[in-house]
Amino acid sequence: MRIPLLTAAFLALWLAGCQSATDARPAASAPPVTAAMPLRFATFNTSLYDETHGGLIARLDEGDEDARRIAATIQHLRPDVLLLNEFDYDPAGRAATLFQQRYLGVGQLGEQAITYPYRYLAEVNTGVPSGLDLDQDGRIGGEGRFHGNDAWGYGLHPGQYGMLVLSRHPIDADAVRTFRLLRWSTMPRALEPRHPDGRAFYPADVWSKLRLSSKSHWDVPIDTPLGRIHLLAAHPTPPVFDGPERRNAARNHDEIRLWAEYVTPGDKPWLCDDAGRCGGLDADARFVIAGDYNADPADGGSLPGTIHQLLEHARVVRYATPRSDGAAADAATSPGNASHKSSPAHDTASFGPRNGNFRVDYVLPSVGLPVQASGVFWPRPGETGAAWLDATDHRLVWVDLATPE
Repeated sequence: MRIPLLTAAFLALWLAGCQSATDARPAASAPPVTAAMPLRFATFNTSLYDETHGGLIARLDEGDEDARRIAATIQHLRPDVLLLNEFDYDPAGRAATLFQQRYLGVGQLGEQAITYPYRYLAEVNTGVPSGLDLDQDGRIGGEGRFHGNDAWGYGLHPGQYGMLVLSRHPIDADAVRTFRLLRWSTMPRALEPRHPDGRAFYPADVWSKLRLSSKSHWDVPIDTPLGRIHLLAAHPTPPVFDGPERRNAARNHDEIRLWAEYVTPGDKPWLCDDAGRCGGLDADARFVIAGDYNADPADGGSLPGTIHQLLEHARVVRYATPRSDGAAADAATSPGNASHKSSPAHDTASFGPRNGNFRVDYVLPSVGLPVQASGVFWPRPGETGAAWLDATDHRLVWVDLATPE
C-alpha cells in the first residue's frame, strides 16, 4: 500500500528510524504512477564504496561530488526499480538514507529530484572475516588485502561493495529470500578450484564451509502494475585477481549458475536460503535478473559460457541487447578494445585503455514480460550526462516493460 504524503519534518524522523538490517520499508512518498507508463528496471554499479568502515556515510554527510553525478544519472533515467551495486552497507541504513534524502531527493546538475518510497538492503559477505585461510597463503586475516582475501567475500571491512534496491512500487519484505550463507560445496557439480596438477586448492575442511556468494543473492518480490515481479539481484566476484587455480573465475561461474538453477524448474533440496527454505523459484513466477555479473559474453577473464547460463536460459526472454552510441565511440579510442570480440556498442563498463570496455551489467526479464525498449546510459562527449561518467567505471543499464493502457 502506498503511504500518504508526509511533511518534511515527519519524513526526516521516519527515515531516520529505518534501521532494520533487512530494510524494505517505505522511505518516502512518491507521485502516483499511471498504468500506461512503461515500467523501467535498471541496474547501476555506482562505485559508492569506501576503504574504511563508515567512510561512505562520512562522505555523503559532508557532500560528495561523485554521489551527485550518480544521483543525476538516476534522476535523468528515472528507473522505477533500481539495483545499486557497490553501495556500502551499514546495518542502520544511514548511507542509503543520506543518498536518498540529500542526493536523489534534491535536483542534481539540472535534473529533477526523484523519490523511492520502498527500499531493500541487507548484509553481504564482503569484508566479513571467515576465520579461514581462504587464499591459502599460510595466514588467516590481517590488515588490508590480507583481511580482504580471507573474508567470505573480498572487502576491507564488513559491508564494502554492498547492494541496495530502490523501488517506486511495494516490496514484499516478508517474502524476500537471501542466499548469503549458501555453501558452495552444496551445489551439485560445483566447480571446485584445483591446482594445474589436479590437487584441490582448498583443504576439505575449508571447502565444506566456503560460501558461494561473494556478496549475496537476493530474490526481492515487487508488486508492480504488471503484477508481482521477482528482482533477482547479485554481484558475483570478478573472475580475476587469483592464480592458476582460477578460484575467482570458478566462483564467478557458479555464482551466475546459482540464478540459472534458481529459475530452472525441478526439485532442488540443496538450494536453501538463509531462513532455511529450500528450492527454486516457482515455475510460473516472473522475474528480472539484474546486477553487475562481471562476465562478458566473449571477452575478459570469465570462464567460457559463464554468462550464457543466463543469456540463453529457456526462461529468460530474448530481446535486443541494450546498447549506446557512446560506448561504441569510446571503444574506438581505447587500445584495449582492439582485440575484443563483443560489439563495443553493447559494453557497460570501462576498465581503462589497457583493458578496454566490457559488457558486464545486465537486466534480464523473464519470458512473458513485454520488453518495450532498453539501453545503456553512455552519452557521447558533449551530450547530456557525459560529464557524469567519471563517477564510476560502470554505466546504468535499463529495460522498459510495457504496461496496460
